[in-house]
Amino acid sequence: MSQSSPQPERPSPGRPRDGRQDLRPDRPVGAPRDELTAASDAITAASDAVRVPGATQSPEAIRASDAEREAAVERLRIASVEGRLTFEELVERTEAACTAVTRGDLEHITADLPGMGAPGANPAPLQVKRKFSAFMGDCKERIVGRIDGPLEAISVMGDVELDLRGAQVPAGEVSVTAHAVMGDIKIIVPDGVRVEVTGHNFLGARKVAVRDPLPGARVPVVHVTAHAVMGDVKIVDDEHHAPIRRAIASWWRDRT
Repeated sequence: MSQSSPQPERPSPGRPRDGRQDLRPDRPVGAPRDELTAASDAITAASDAVRVPGATQSPEAIRASDAEREAAVERLRIASVEGRLTFEELVERTEAACTAVTRGDLEHITADLPGMGAPGANPAPLQVKRKFSAFMGDCKERIVGRIDGPLEAISVMGDVELDLRGAQVPAGEVSVTAHAVMGDIKIIVPDGVRVEVTGHNFLGARKVAVRDPLPGARVPVVHVTAHAVMGDVKIVDDEHHAPIRRAIASWWRDRT
């Protein structure tokens, strides 16, 4: 009795053949669930990668706009009017606000200031003395009051040193007229301030040693009208004032 050769298995009409085994013959049929899980994880990761920037980011990661920088500068000016910031602090923070990259940077600059809707404070005490002079002597003044008008320095065979770093400057600018006759006048301004010098000299000198502010930055301004007759008028910022003393102090801080 002859035996018939085995016939190839035919797919049942009620169970369609799984075509994934033909596409990936190297993987077992039992793997689809793991593959689906891996694919789902990959899709989630890709979705996170293309998520719209800033949707759930903190202020530290959101870039600041020009309008926000201008608003921060105005807030600093108001704080200066109220006597909360010295001229030095105003210049320093204004420069930082103009170069801020993120909203977090701006919040850090104004973190210790009241909100814009807070009740206003009384203005800083007025700087009553406006004229500073030295005749065959020395005059050193550190301004700490509110400057709302021009200042004048006169040196005749003497030395005048006028320090503006601790002053309150509501208008964001200071005007100084300096007359040096066979004497010297030094005006100390904060780092980063813009200095504009006019006037004339005869057998004398007008010197400016300040760091240039950032181009386009709306920083406070010091206007100096300097007249030197066989004398010198110098405008220096904190960086160029007493550099040896600053270097020693920096070296000592690094050691401790």
